[in-house]
Amino acid sequence: MQEKKGRVTGIGGIFFKTVDPKKTKEWYSKNLGMKTDDYGTMFEFRTSENPEQKSYLQWSPFSEKTNYFEPSQKEFMINYRVENMEALVEELKANGVTVLDSIETFEYGKFVHILDPENNKIELWEPIDNEFDKTEEGKPSK
Repeated sequence: MQEKKGRVTGIGGIFFKTVDPKKTKEWYSKNLGMKTDDYGTMFEFRTSENPEQKSYLQWSPFSEKTNYFEPSQKEFMINYRVENMEALVEELKANGVTVLDSIETFEYGKFVHILDPENNKIELWEPIDNEFDKTEEGKPSK
């Protein structure tokens, strides 16, 4: 049986720099009803392929002084949800894509960072969504 090819399955998160992350989160909470915490907020969604399973998208304002987006000089970073991270990273390397770090594994998924042709840092995430069900139940913005 042939191994499934790695691919992007959707947006996993939107991260952006701001002068005052706390004030930004408070504004979004007050004016747009987003339930924010130290990290921002998570949006719960379901896919047509698996509607019984919850999935999440992270929205996070970062300090304008963060170095998390480096080497990109942009004010934002997009996180893409992926499947089969290892196969995707091997394919990216074979295509000459700059892979900035090794795949890191946490209880909520695997992560790696790459650069696109315009030097935008991209975070790839192979999520384990049911881990968020344990800690975020009732908290996500919907």
